[in-house]
Amino acid sequence: MSVKMRAAQFAPFSALTGYEEAVNETARLTEGKIELDESEKMQLDRRMQLIYKLLNGKAEELIGTFGEVEVTYFVKDKNKEGGAYKVLKGRVKKIDTFTHKLIMDNGEMIPIGEISGLNGEIFNVVDEFN
Repeated sequence: MSVKMRAAQFAPFSALTGYEEAVNETARLTEGKIELDESEKMQLDRRMQLIYKLLNGKAEELIGTFGEVEVTYFVKDKNKEGGAYKVLKGRVKKIDTFTHKLIMDNGEMIPIGEISGLNGEIFNVVDEFN
């Protein structure tokens, strides 16, 4: 028997190909989407409207204070039921009312229906006046 053939008999063998990946996928945790109550939905809606006004030049006095926002949103899992919440900080570039997406300056497109939180200094300033 050649040296190559002799070495092949000691090569690792996996009788259950893909078993480890299946176990890891099963062990990976996901979480369910949280339903917002009415007051949380109203606050989120007010904040989206403020961003829309700022982007369309209807609140010029606040443009100087408009900076980064922190968007919390739900991302559905591709393989399992549920998903995970992500937090993204950045500037909003556009609200696309046709596709219902919030477009960030880094190109990230967030479905508006998946947003559960909007935070940022601009909202603190506006809340002080209300």
